[in-house]
Amino acid sequence: MLSVTAPTAPRLMLLDSASLYFRAYFGVPDTLRSPQGEPVNAVRGLLDFIARLVHDHRPEQLVACMDADWRPQWRVDLVPSYKTHRVAEAALDGEEEVPDTLAPQVPVIEQVLDALGIARVGSPGYEADDVIGTLTARATGPVQIVTGDRDLFQLVDDARGITVLYPVKGMGNLQVTDDALLLEKYGVRGAQYADMAALRGDPSDGLPGVKGIGEKTAAQLINEYGDLPAIRAAALDPGSRLTPARRRNIVEGAAYLDVAPKVVRVADDAPLPAFDPALPREPLYPMTLEELSTRWGLGTSLDRLLEALATR
Repeated sequence: MLSVTAPTAPRLMLLDSASLYFRAYFGVPDTLRSPQGEPVNAVRGLLDFIARLVHDHRPEQLVACMDADWRPQWRVDLVPSYKTHRVAEAALDGEEEVPDTLAPQVPVIEQVLDALGIARVGSPGYEADDVIGTLTARATGPVQIVTGDRDLFQLVDDARGITVLYPVKGMGNLQVTDDALLLEKYGVRGAQYADMAALRGDPSDGLPGVKGIGEKTAAQLINEYGDLPAIRAAALDPGSRLTPARRRNIVEGAAYLDVAPKVVRVADDAPLPAFDPALPREPLYPMTLEELSTRWGLGTSLDRLLEALATR
């Protein structure tokens, strides 16, 4: 009797693109310039990052996930302070404050990715995190998420083979984040991370958290009670082991805790356009890519990525 082996699901890598090109911008000297003298450090740095990732990890599919909306209104409606401090004071349109010499490089990054044939996906009204959450939910095989944003640790799931590659120093030193590492560093698993983040808050995202509850206390409460709804129920139970002060702070934080989980959790149902996630071995539009390389002086950075794609 013949046995049929089910096909192995392709290895999928998801890039938190803005996180990576910001990291490239600040990590690569701005002395890298185009023939016309414009900085291209973010462009070339990102190409070097992707080349290293493809060479080291050999993904079969790769998606550059984009911020179609870096501060979605639906999150602001729930928590008005969400990312408020990142809005440029002088910007009347609520645009994110991006360094002057980085902003012109973003369209170049997009054009180069498109010419290469690397999938670039965003969703109106959603952040790149939500695109990553949606693609992770849809995935049938292992997923590697590359990001410098700890919020995406909530997607880690050993049972499904979902890990986060978190840059410690460049793409050559990546922290492979799984449930075991999260337990060691934070005291919670990936599935519990969003509850911990909601409780402790996050000043970098404008989330106040619950008064008196930091990261360690949040993890302790989650381990004792299981999840955020159980912690809130314990705060209303006079017989629970919570201290009076902690009980009071959780009860007083009810309005925040009613909405924080939805803000903190990445969406898993963002509407996405049709696209091909397959990682190309050669450029989709070679002539366009050559023109971009000449115009922007992409040089060895592009060469390294093309070699990594061709030899993977």
